[in-house]
Amino acid sequence: RRGLAFDLVALGVVGALLIAALTAGGVTVYDKLYSPAAFVTRYLDLLGQGRAADALALPGVSVDSAGSDLPAEAGEALLRREALAPLRGIRVVGVEEQGPLTLVTMAYSAGPHRGATTFQVESNGRIGIAPAWRFAQSPLALVDLTVEGSRQFEVNGFELDTRQVSAEGVELDPRASVPLLVFAPGLYSVSVDTPVATSTGVAVLADTPQARTAVSVLAQPTEEFIEVVEKHVGDFLSSCATQQVLQPTGCPFGFVVHNRIMDEPTWSIVSQPTIELEPDGADWAIPRTEAVAHIQVDIRSLFDGSVRHVDEDVPFAFTGTIEIQPD
Repeated sequence: RRGLAFDLVALGVVGALLIAALTAGGVTVYDKLYSPAAFVTRYLDLLGQGRAADALALPGVSVDSAGSDLPAEAGEALLRREALAPLRGIRVVGVEEQGPLTLVTMAYSAGPHRGATTFQVESNGRIGIAPAWRFAQSPLALVDLTVEGSRQFEVNGFELDTRQVSAEGVELDPRASVPLLVFAPGLYSVSVDTPVATSTGVAVLADTPQARTAVSVLAQPTEEFIEVVEKHVGDFLSSCATQQVLQPTGCPFGFVVHNRIMDEPTWSIVSQPTIELEPDGADWAIPRTEAVAHIQVDIRSLFDGSVRHVDEDVPFAFTGTIEIQPD
């Protein structure tokens, strides 16, 4: 009897340990594979691996899902591998139940920035005996991007054009912002680097689902671009100087005479304007600058018939606008 009792106790202990091990293993498997935290961790892992299409395919991510208030016309050009920056150090820092929702807070590193984002997750039925989950609120966010001085720009090195990413296409107002969907979390560095314009990078960390962030990039003209404009301005003013009239047509300078000229006036450009450029929407403008022309002409007085030789400088102001053509 004592041997049987010992065997039964031993079997009971072994059974209890086995049940405890199975329970602990089940909890571990659930936490790692089937929990709301595991679902969100997979989303961030996909972003960290650059698998944008797979991340976008997770339930509740797309902008047309029930949990998104973002505009359907927003551009999706940044929802791709080429525009993603790496995420590292991904870990769960909090899980909280709120009725049918589970709030999962994740920590991560995006470039030099450390961040934390809270996601809303809800049940999405089951796959076999395993629970399935979806984002109750889409983790996408929105960047309202304005680029001054260029239509071309880069996001994390991925080259884009505002006319390509906007729903308005070529009809886009060059001064208007362009709404672009982005993954949250995500680090997006926007810059301009073209033969015409450059800019320093403007970085934005999209760390809040459904948030809208305004980003403005102000480009500066390149030295080569300024040289091209200077040449065009010089050629334009030189062509003005070939017109042998007191008021050259379409030109910024002229000379007023209240008497009669004896012969055709002769113009020349003494001092070319100093060219500076500033953004004018996606194009450029030349702000007011000073220059000097020179005129030579003989004038006969209507009063006494005397002739006066005019040989003098004529200061004038110059402004201009520049439009970049497709070529």
